[in-house]
Amino acid sequence: MTQNDPADIFRQEAAEVLESLEAALLDLGDRLEDRALVDTVFRALHTLKGSGAMFGFTEVADFVHDFETAFDRVRRGLVTPTDELVRVALAAKDHIDKLIAEPGVHGGTGAALLERLRRAVGGSGTAAVEAARAAEPAAEPASPGPAAGGWRVRFRLAEDALVLGANPALILDELRALGPCAVRIETAGLPDLEVLDPAVCHLSWDVSVETDCDRGAVEDVFLFVRDGMQLDIAPLTASDGTSGHATGDAVEDAAGGGAPAAAAAAGKDRPGSSAASARDGGSLRVAAERLDELLDRVGELVIAQARLSQIAGASDDAGLKTVTEEIERLATGLRDTTMGIRMVPIGSLFGRFRRLVHDLKAELGKEMEFLTAGEETELDKTVVEKLADPLVHVIRNAVDHGIEDPDRREAAGKPSSGTIRLSAVHEGAEVAISISDDGAGLDTARIRQKAEEAGRVAPGAALPDSEVHRFIFHPGFSTAREVSAISGRGVGMDVVSRTMDTLRGRIDVASTPGQGNRVTLRLPLTLAIVDGMLVRVGRNRYSIPLAAVEECVELPAEAAAGGKGRSFLNVRDVLVPFLRLRDLFGAEAPPDLHQKVVIVSTGEQRVGLVVDQILGNTQTVIKSLSQLHASVEEFSGATIMADGSVALILDVPHLVRSGQRLESRLREQQNGRAA
Repeated sequence: MTQNDPADIFRQEAAEVLESLEAALLDLGDRLEDRALVDTVFRALHTLKGSGAMFGFTEVADFVHDFETAFDRVRRGLVTPTDELVRVALAAKDHIDKLIAEPGVHGGTGAALLERLRRAVGGSGTAAVEAARAAEPAAEPASPGPAAGGWRVRFRLAEDALVLGANPALILDELRALGPCAVRIETAGLPDLEVLDPAVCHLSWDVSVETDCDRGAVEDVFLFVRDGMQLDIAPLTASDGTSGHATGDAVEDAAGGGAPAAAAAAGKDRPGSSAASARDGGSLRVAAERLDELLDRVGELVIAQARLSQIAGASDDAGLKTVTEEIERLATGLRDTTMGIRMVPIGSLFGRFRRLVHDLKAELGKEMEFLTAGEETELDKTVVEKLADPLVHVIRNAVDHGIEDPDRREAAGKPSSGTIRLSAVHEGAEVAISISDDGAGLDTARIRQKAEEAGRVAPGAALPDSEVHRFIFHPGFSTAREVSAISGRGVGMDVVSRTMDTLRGRIDVASTPGQGNRVTLRLPLTLAIVDGMLVRVGRNRYSIPLAAVEECVELPAEAAAGGKGRSFLNVRDVLVPFLRLRDLFGAEAPPDLHQKVVIVSTGEQRVGLVVDQILGNTQTVIKSLSQLHASVEEFSGATIMADGSVALILDVPHLVRSGQRLESRLREQQNGRAA
């Protein structure tokens, strides 16, 4: 995406408007009598129509115009909102998404949707709306006095607004749509012709709008051009006198009189005319790649600071040590601030699932309520982006397998409508995201039966229910008796498990028969910095994510003298398999006399990693490996140490799988020699 591409700017802003449109429609489906929600929907449509036309998305503008026309009957109270209207409106919103994403591809498919909209509001399009307007009592002519009501809007676009695709004429048309206008162009800032840059917007406008719309409707006109512009909106008074009450609009050339010029000069110094005051909250949109680059630079700074600390530690210069400590404090603060910038509320993700549940319950004929909590909980943006698919699969599973049909629920003494709860909460350095339902719970006996049939567990083996429940995350595992369009193929929950491994997270499952399930995803706050245990294998150093480390023990002498491959270690009467990282990485230096075993956990597995030396804990900034190393699954990244050397970060789940493959190869070689 280019930063100054008008089409991309429109897509970014339109995505936010569409998100609020979908949320308002879903709320309207729950509260059909709420007039404020109808107004919110209409305002979002009005904004999309004007902005789409401004940025050249004519298909969007035309479709939304007809959408808005149909919905206008609801806004004016001529039609009562219905569930069918909400369903069709949501489908129309999806169509707008497609028109924006792929211009010129889906334009011919919207006619059927518009016809459904017109039927849903009991009319046949624009003609019906105009007929309804004609049937209403004629309004009294607006008087020029202060009782007319309205807004005085004074604005100057950003200098680069024309280059970015803004069209002042379309903005004025949007204001005229709100009511009769008097428009005055202020040319006091216009330079001489010899130095005039035609790509720069030099003009400003003073518009008096007679309307009963609220301030928000006026602000929405400028939604897509607010950055860098000057905007002042004030209630219209008698002294603002307009000349457009009877004829509609009046345009006056400010160069022809002193009053407009004086007004322009006064406008330069009036409070609130600066871009900073025009933007509430002072928010700024920054491309994600710039944040990634900033974090990378901060990581370099942290590494350089660590090297400086190492040099200062070996020096007797008190001044150097003082400066080093100050730089360390500043670098730590900058790192924490930069990490905070990358944090986003998880509520931006939660909103998507309301629509998912809304559509699924209609498809399955089930009744349920979807509740969310902890939307303000913040996570690293990278984690949030990768969480979408796992949460979709868990929620779909809860809707399809968890919540029972209304008849079954009533027979079990439950309310016919089920409940699904999605919540997030901080727990130390982690975020716990829970998806719970009040359905039938997991069928532990059937899960075990399917696991035994698949050879995943020996018949009669003693396993706690919590371990049995984890089988639902295995590839291809399913207890569904029938495969539906929603689930039953044993794919979705495997996606959850693999994604959680990638995010260095873990999954907890709790189930109570007849009362429901709770799936909790526990994730680190960020993927950019990892707390690790630094170890040495041969001459190289590696970092093991501390979240995966359970304990460290001494490698017994008899195990150290054993053969290659995977062996077992007795840890408090529990057999734990261990991998010799020297064999896995092909270390050439002789092993240390007293090797250590770092016991790590991945999913339901506990595995020991044999290393030569444990160097201690460290907090490292992760650097991605190049594309040339994309196939090396044993490492999730690298970090630069204080002395400038590189330490690879172990990917524990993939490392365990690599160890299993190594064991199989060694066993085949041993069998070949025996033969």
